Amino acid sequence: MKTAIVLFNLGGPDGPAAVEPFLANLFGDPAILDVPGFLRPWLARTIARRRAPKAREIYDRLGGGSPLLSNTAEQANALEAALAVLGSGDEVRCFVAMRYWHPLTDDAARAVATWEPDRILLLPLYPQYSTTTTESSLRLWHQEAAKAGIAVPTKTICCYPTEDGFIDALVAEIETARATLPEDANPLYLFSAHGLPKRTQKKRRDPYPAQVQMTADALVKRLGLRRENYYVCYQSRVGPVEWIRPYTDECVIEAGMQSRAVLMVPIAFVSEHSETLVELDIDLRRLADRAGAPGYARAQTVGTHPRFIAGLAGMVRRTLDAMQPIASESGPRLCPADCTCGQAVFEHSGMARDANRRAA
Repeated sequence: MKTAIVLFNLGGPDGPAAVEPFLANLFGDPAILDVPGFLRPWLARTIARRRAPKAREIYDRLGGGSPLLSNTAEQANALEAALAVLGSGDEVRCFVAMRYWHPLTDDAARAVATWEPDRILLLPLYPQYSTTTTESSLRLWHQEAAKAGIAVPTKTICCYPTEDGFIDALVAEIETARATLPEDANPLYLFSAHGLPKRTQKKRRDPYPAQVQMTADALVKRLGLRRENYYVCYQSRVGPVEWIRPYTDECVIEAGMQSRAVLMVPIAFVSEHSETLVELDIDLRRLADRAGAPGYARAQTVGTHPRFIAGLAGMVRRTLDAMQPIASESGPRLCPADCTCGQAVFEHSGMARDANRRAA
């Protein structure tokens, strides 16, 4: 039996010339730019053109392009090796599908179709489910898979905010970062995730903040932290609208006001890219220095940490063996009862009725 594992991520420009089209793809996504469809292409191009110079400056600090694809390819190779033996005669291959830059989802779908698998498992590299990431990537996959003529059994892992391997790997990276600070530093732990516009979270009943909190709660329990020693916060906001709070930069300033070192922990990113290598490592480190924080350390993303890869492999095996078409780390869904987690995927794959019957 041939099993295709499709790994989803957002993607990033691979050079200066790719920055503007990457941004146009990003803002052309209805999940990101919620405006009438007839306006979106023009508005996306306009926003991309205006933001491209500043974005190029950011990627110039990374050598001109994003390392996200190479990091994701390493994760795909590691997972493929971990899944090499699913059973007698099984063959496993991992494919990468990026949402906004190459290899794009249509490229991945054609590659999967050419390989002719017997079954497919979809695995977003977003531990916490959001309509702006997970749902957007999965919705597009089903559209492109249909165009490519893919019609084999497909299962999906929707989210894994507290999966043991993911948490183990984060704890290991946190402990490594903590060791770079003085023993008496008493750092303020900032569990930072990518932000989300507040109106998006409210309008779509997006489960992302609740799942970010789940990840933070699991880490707090493992690390034995007291409430005064950490914040769950959100970074990377843009534009004039209000985003979910508290903001990471404001928490950095708070650490400085308390004369405490900062221990920054990215809990929603599994790969290094501009938000970690520039925003966290350079911009917020400088802010911490200006605010008077006596130290700054940043835990690395989980990347190809053996515990993280083992956790992904375990979820893949359990999901392939399970009856439900859409699974989290511990069942069909991990989110508040009133959220829309997986709804678009259920509807697209024609499995809503069966899923609802099982949930009942």
